[in-house]
Amino acid sequence: MDVYFLRPEIRVGAKIFFHCFSICVVLPCAQRRKGSETKKLMAGAESARPAPPVLPWTVRLQVLALEAFCDLSQRRDGTVNRSLFSLADRQTSARPRPDALGVRSVDVVVDPARNLWARVFSPSADNAEATPLPVLVYFHGGGFALLSAASAPLDAMCRRFCRELGAVVVSVNYRRAPEHRYPAAYDDCADVLSYLATTGLPADIGVPVDLSRCFLFGDSAGGNIAHHVAHRWTSSAAASSNNPVRLAGIILLQPYFGGEERTEAELRLEGVGPVVNMRRSDWSWKAFLPEGADRNHPAAHVTGEAGPEPELPEAFPPAMVVIGGFDPLQDWQRRYPAMLRRYPAMLRRKGKAVRVLEFPDAIHGFYMFPKLPDAGKLVKDVKNFMETTTCDH
Repeated sequence: MDVYFLRPEIRVGAKIFFHCFSICVVLPCAQRRKGSETKKLMAGAESARPAPPVLPWTVRLQVLALEAFCDLSQRRDGTVNRSLFSLADRQTSARPRPDALGVRSVDVVVDPARNLWARVFSPSADNAEATPLPVLVYFHGGGFALLSAASAPLDAMCRRFCRELGAVVVSVNYRRAPEHRYPAAYDDCADVLSYLATTGLPADIGVPVDLSRCFLFGDSAGGNIAHHVAHRWTSSAAASSNNPVRLAGIILLQPYFGGEERTEAELRLEGVGPVVNMRRSDWSWKAFLPEGADRNHPAAHVTGEAGPEPELPEAFPPAMVVIGGFDPLQDWQRRYPAMLRRYPAMLRRKGKAVRVLEFPDAIHGFYMFPKLPDAGKLVKDVKNFMETTTCDH
């Protein structure tokens, strides 16, 4: 159907409707008609395609809308239609007054020249304990190209983590691709750590903090960033004993790693696992990586199968890796802890260097949907990791 004669706002709505209709109705029918093509795609996959995940209807609608706006915003020329995506990406401001959870937030400008800032979430003074709180530096997902620290779902998630983990959360608003390619996101996030080391957190957050108990926390593309920033930080003079910022651990929620290889999970879950598919993933890597680079670039392929294995420093922190059973990226994510365990420094920690958590029924980004039971379980697992790792590391 030609919708281009409609008014712009109606046109967008019509496109989204037909996109969702194609996902729910047209695509399954096309897959049945093109069984031979599907078999070719699935050649080499080790198991049959599973049934789609069972999700509450409200979550399914949110996922369909996200997919629709993502697909419509990712232009074929590699740019992003940010005006269109902003219709789905509701922004929220910092709130200095405590909310219903007793959490307040304030924005801190790190470098106005590149619009680098962070949103700091802290428990209200009434709920604060005398013991200094750990600091959780959060890097958001979005394929390096979408979302921001002001996106409403991410703001709400940071508030939950602040309250339930008993931590001050620093959510970094890094520059996005394709306007700012590799290594801009890594530079920005590392610079926020340097800012915390030299300037610290605002005095008016009202709670004491312990920067020696600093955790890097990233989901999807943010998990990729957390790994690379931890690698930089612990490889440089920043890891010296007189630096107040000490990395106690890194927490990677379904980190966005990849390579030229098509893994078994990518093939098996194509068209089944929501949010991530091969087309969207390929677009994101092309937008982020240097011009002309393929997905075996070290920024994407971090485990060394496609080139020299990375050299991790002695001070590289313990890691927690969260993997979802309906995430097409899961094979890449499982290779990461296997790589960490090969390092002598990690082995000397007697298995405490990496903790892997599997959520068999989880989709990519499940932690952003509080209605999903696994989202609540994840918070408890993260809290346990932070408490035990702080003691052991």
